[in-house]
Amino acid sequence: MPFLRSLLHTLWMTVTVIPYTLVVLLARVLGLPLMTRWRVSCAWLRLSLQAARWFCGIRYRVQGLENLPTDPAQGVVLLVKHQSAYETFLLPTILPRRIAYVFKKELLRIPFFGWSINSVDMIHIDRKDGVRAFHKVVEQGRRLLGEGVWVTMFPEGTRVPRGKVGDYKSGAARLAIMCGVPVVPVAVTSARCWPRDGFVRHPGVVEVSIGKPIPTTGRKHEELTAQVQEWIEAEMRRLDPEAYPDAAPQQPATTPRLERV
Repeated sequence: MPFLRSLLHTLWMTVTVIPYTLVVLLARVLGLPLMTRWRVSCAWLRLSLQAARWFCGIRYRVQGLENLPTDPAQGVVLLVKHQSAYETFLLPTILPRRIAYVFKKELLRIPFFGWSINSVDMIHIDRKDGVRAFHKVVEQGRRLLGEGVWVTMFPEGTRVPRGKVGDYKSGAARLAIMCGVPVVPVAVTSARCWPRDGFVRHPGVVEVSIGKPIPTTGRKHEELTAQVQEWIEAEMRRLDPEAYPDAAPQQPATTPRLERV
């Protein structure tokens, strides 16, 4: 039954992405504002999350939204734990600002989905480019952050299995320091319902915890990255203790405000 439910969810997303993408592309051809394309894209993401609840029994709960900056001109760099595709769908729908993912250019080749994300002003890079890729992130990131967009990066670089810790890279911290904006750490337990490399999805609640902004003025990127890692991994152990059986109990890092689908 879980396999069938997961198959239905995948088919539902495959079919519904087509008309929404066509609307996004039409809006781009007609020269409509970027926010129009963004709202259409987010509408499909919300429907996909709702479908994940209908078909697979996946819900979410968010805490820490009160930690986010309220100034519409304030750019931030979000550093997010990455366990599955679920959080990439969820974050644009729950955050109060437009966000821009930094992602590998291969995603642009996915029919319809890739065409949509290429139409909403995000940052795609070729990982093989090394230094040039980072320069592109800084150049485009500086522009987006200056517009109040929240640049979103996964510091471990790829999806990490449940209960594991990846190699936290310093690129996001370096970007934030160079642009003079704070970083916001985000912990997500999506792998308990949607495994990294698994097709089958399982019922349950995905916990999302948003930390307080961390100032970057005068900081070194190594120590900033280490601070972000410490906060995220402590939160992961608090939110999903079953995945870390040897971890000591953790105290809440934020005053929770809950939201449910």
